[in-house]
Amino acid sequence: GEKFHVGDRIKVLVKRVRDSVGGTQVILSRASYVFIKRLFENEVPEIRADIVQIKGIVREAGFRTKMAVYSTDPEIDPVGACVGTKGARVNAIVSEIGGEKIDIITYSDKPEEFIAKSLAPSEVLSVTLAEDGSKSCTVIVPDSQLSLAIGNKGQNAKLAAKLTGYKIDINSESGAKSVPEQPAAADGE
Repeated sequence: GEKFHVGDRIKVLVKRVRDSVGGTQVILSRASYVFIKRLFENEVPEIRADIVQIKGIVREAGFRTKMAVYSTDPEIDPVGACVGTKGARVNAIVSEIGGEKIDIITYSDKPEEFIAKSLAPSEVLSVTLAEDGSKSCTVIVPDSQLSLAIGNKGQNAKLAAKLTGYKIDINSESGAKSVPEQPAAADGE
């Protein structure tokens, strides 16, 4: 959905170069998640030095990107390194991609913690993983945060699910309390 004019200077990701009958074709992208990864590698020295690692990126181009980062040095805050002083680093990237929102979260090996963080900017009260071992979970959020957790057209929840690899069922606090519990089976039945 971007509009460019002859002579505009833009950054792009070169996806492929191939020779064809009409000459050489260069396939470019600004929509790929790899484009965002390369912009952060270019902007954040800690990523180039492999002190901060990008553990995952998901993107709905033009709307929102979610990125999970991890620091190999306990003294370095990975989110702070990506955001920069007064947001300088992330703002440079946001302006390059036309104001798209970028959620940067700290990666965690604990699924409950990672899922809760992936639903940023909403607050999460609890995460319950499925007992059957499937990669699904139920998340409870405050009533006032339900629409924020789900996002516009389900975008926030969909990106969080792609980032974590879990199917995420989001419920409000009052909605979770109103679900009747199954009656316990009587002995001998």
